[in-house]
Amino acid sequence: MALAESYRVKQMKAALMPLSASEFLSMLCRRATRTASLFVVVLCVLDPVIALADDDNVKTDLSQQDLSQQGAAYFEKKIRPLLHKHCYSCHSAKAETVQGGLLLDSRAALHRGGDSGPSVTPGKPEASLLIAAVEYGDDSYQMPPDGKLADREIQELKTWVERGAPFPKSTTATTDAPKRIDLAEGRKFWSFQTAQRQSLPDVADSDWPRSRLDWFVLAGMTGNKLVPSTEAKRATLIRRLTFDLTGLPPSPDEVAQFVADSSPDAYDRLVKRLLDSPRFGERWARPWLDLVRYTDQTASWLKANGEAHLYRDWVVRALNDDMPYDEFIRRQLATDMMASTGPDDLPALGFLGLSPTYWKELKLPSEIIKVIVADEWEERVDVVSRTFLGLTVACARCHDHKFDPIDMEDYYALAGVFASSRLTAKPTIDEALYEPAKKAKVEVERLQKELTALRKKKPVPEDKVKPLAAKIAEMKKTPWYDAPLAHVVQDESMFVVRAGKTPQQGTRLEYKPGPRDLPLFVRGNPNRPGKVIPRRFLAVLSQERATPFQKGSGRLELAESIIHDAGSLAARVIVNRIWADHFGSGLVATPSNFGQLGAKPTHPRLLEDLTADFIANGWSMKWLHREIVMSATYRQSSAVESNRMQVDPDNRYLSRMNRRRLDVESWRDAMLVVGGDFDGAIGGTSVRLDDANNRRRTIYSTIHRRDMSKMLQIHDFPDRTSHSPKRVHTTTPLQGLYLLNSPFVAKRAETLVRRIADESSKDKGSSNVREQIRFAHQLLFARDADESEIELGLAYLGDRASDPSSPEWRQYAHALLGCNEFLFVD
Repeated sequence: MALAESYRVKQMKAALMPLSASEFLSMLCRRATRTASLFVVVLCVLDPVIALADDDNVKTDLSQQDLSQQGAAYFEKKIRPLLHKHCYSCHSAKAETVQGGLLLDSRAALHRGGDSGPSVTPGKPEASLLIAAVEYGDDSYQMPPDGKLADREIQELKTWVERGAPFPKSTTATTDAPKRIDLAEGRKFWSFQTAQRQSLPDVADSDWPRSRLDWFVLAGMTGNKLVPSTEAKRATLIRRLTFDLTGLPPSPDEVAQFVADSSPDAYDRLVKRLLDSPRFGERWARPWLDLVRYTDQTASWLKANGEAHLYRDWVVRALNDDMPYDEFIRRQLATDMMASTGPDDLPALGFLGLSPTYWKELKLPSEIIKVIVADEWEERVDVVSRTFLGLTVACARCHDHKFDPIDMEDYYALAGVFASSRLTAKPTIDEALYEPAKKAKVEVERLQKELTALRKKKPVPEDKVKPLAAKIAEMKKTPWYDAPLAHVVQDESMFVVRAGKTPQQGTRLEYKPGPRDLPLFVRGNPNRPGKVIPRRFLAVLSQERATPFQKGSGRLELAESIIHDAGSLAARVIVNRIWADHFGSGLVATPSNFGQLGAKPTHPRLLEDLTADFIANGWSMKWLHREIVMSATYRQSSAVESNRMQVDPDNRYLSRMNRRRLDVESWRDAMLVVGGDFDGAIGGTSVRLDDANNRRRTIYSTIHRRDMSKMLQIHDFPDRTSHSPKRVHTTTPLQGLYLLNSPFVAKRAETLVRRIADESSKDKGSSNVREQIRFAHQLLFARDADESEIELGLAYLGDRASDPSSPEWRQYAHALLGCNEFLFVD
């Protein structure tokens, strides 16, 4: 680690400034000889990464506010139900007798503890009395006294304590006696209001704004004694804009043309070209697929044999076609119930059709299977409410929401919609046309079982096997037999019943046509049903009294309620998501929580104005993108100045552009593009990411819900089992080790060298090493190399500079691919 110790990483740590190519190559030439191994070369990249990962003062995307909000949501969903169920009868303010002087219904009481001392030691479950009690480790101190908790419940409590035992603040102690929710008061909350266009604020520098949003941003700056940064250089702007709108780097020719274009509408034409690019849909499908926990591989036990990629490709097309966002919502929840759409639109139902499912061992008692099924319904309530509404409705499964005006009846009213919707697969052609193929598949399945049984016999009766196999082959020639099937949902209700008279006889799942209303499960337990709750929308977001759904499962009515009754909230949520993906953080820092526990907007009037205009412009997402990237706010430089860091270290008031790190998909795609071996085919079945021949865009690589690619895992790709509101970037040694050892990166270095050799000397008459170095910088950094960088490159390549097949050239290219300047976007 001598290299790391001698390298002056402190300068880079000060503001997380990316390492420039000049700094990198200067270090490289000082630390390695021309014959240095690839290990030494790439270690120069790895060292600052390790140093940054070990520095407690380095700023990450996960702020303390984020941690607090995530902890509160985790407590409400996982921990409070456990405490309600097992502890509060003896350890809450409403208990008839508080046992041991211990209260567990407030944060202060939890840390104060009871007669034996503090009940938890945050971060240390092994030192926490609460954990010792539930583990039954001490015969004299075992809780709850009526029986030990299930192992998974004990582990959940231990995980909670390991995470610091987060416990949200509350003004009153939590008890089993719920406080009545005041809907009239709840509807006054800021995010539930109708979005209204705002009057423009008065600002001193009225020449700076280029669009309406700039006026609100400038007002925030001036109110905090800040001024806008200068506009970024044109080469920086085209690189930023191209990555933001297409997820790919610009070519050197595109950069040169834009920099040389002095016409007043040059930037406007660039924006239009990028918005019209088919790459736009691919780029912006990625954050949406994170929200809906998209996977290419569903659970092996599912009988539905749909092709998941049809949903991914539908999202890409919808975004490229600028489908209005309200229609985008309708089709993903209920396109099968809409007269205006056809079978080719069925893949949109993959939003629900690709939902996570849990293994149901039907030999177990029905009481256990009911809990598993209820967990699936909860997951669907959670992803729909957080994705479209930015509300954590699933918190109300076991008790009324502790902060938002959402009660248990609201939860079960929505859960009934999903209890009435069965996951299945359907063809993307007319069902009448597909009917012969459907019948043929049923018959083939029957014949295949016969064939399998015959082949197990000894000796094999070939006189029966051959004609049977021929018949199966002939039936597979039925027209549309291989028509692709989309993962969808259909109106059909599931019931979990006993297979016999006793629990020991196992469980049977029954599916019945038509919808069902769920009973309210006492404390979330489906084995303790209460009164039946009609399917309907959330009461607090309904215009008047929530009307029960009448049309089938209610999926279409749910979509219409989201768009109409909660239209302003749904619009705010997507406006904030798109803003966050352009600027690195949202106007609301909690993109999937617009409730009481969520962050308040940094620019409330801007969010309201932009939301109102978004709705007025037909819910057009491309309009919103254009409005943002055309603004003076977006075009600012990302240079960090000390006075801005002192006044506004988190850049809440947007007096500069945030420097942002590429997500793993854009980073991988950029390496393919600059190396000249990018396969630009759009759509279709996925390809394994670790396939050496996979040169397709990363969005088309196979995503497995339970077996994630190691490359994606170590580069912060989100969990596919749940809704992911935003990427959280980390800096770890494993990422540097990947860069060091990855065959993929090594191969990209080779193809980059070949491209440099092939293209840099075109029309120049000879192979010029200085031109090759310049071309390398143009490809990777969208700028020319300066003279010092050229000299550094020449010094490193030495007498092998004229030989593109030399190890020095491959090491040089590998090192450039590892530069922070390539990984970050100014």
